[in-house]
Amino acid sequence: MISGGDAQSCYAHFALQRLHLLPGEFAALDDAEKAFVIASIRQRIEDERAAADKAKGG
Repeated sequence: MISGGDAQSCYAHFALQRLHLLPGEFAALDDAEKAFVIASIRQRIEDERAAADKAKGG
């Protein structure tokens, strides 16, 4: 369901797993709140990738 799914489903999955935000709660956010959560998710992923690269010595 998630792999290869639409972007909203992927963000809802991340919000559930990492932020403990239920899918219904994510879906109920207004557009501005949802955009903020998505931007925060993108930033967290970027930060985690940078930390992983640094840990590898890159």
